Amino acid sequence: MSRVDKILEMMQSGGKDAFLQHALALEYIKLGQLEPALEQFLDLLSANPDYVGSYYHLGKLYESLGDANNALNAYEKGMEVAKKLKEQHAYNELMSARDELL
Repeated sequence: MSRVDKILEMMQSGGKDAFLQHALALEYIKLGQLEPALEQFLDLLSANPDYVGSYYHLGKLYESLGDANNALNAYEKGMEVAKKLKEQHAYNELMSARDELL
């Protein structure tokens, strides 16, 4: 059974857990399945907008898809969330990614 299958099985039995959705998106990225990864991140952040760690990965995913505008938006939204949550480390990582993109 693949990691994707294991995560999907856990999600079926336990619901849409943000951690599992994040993990699933990362597994899709490892497999080069970027569209399903994008769908997972967007679904996760729609339901859990304070899941700050996903904004960095979403931004990087957009960059790999050649979509700099959405990457920039993801980093900036993540920075807002990180600031609100007082997550300085996440804020700094998102700001660095944003600055590299600019």
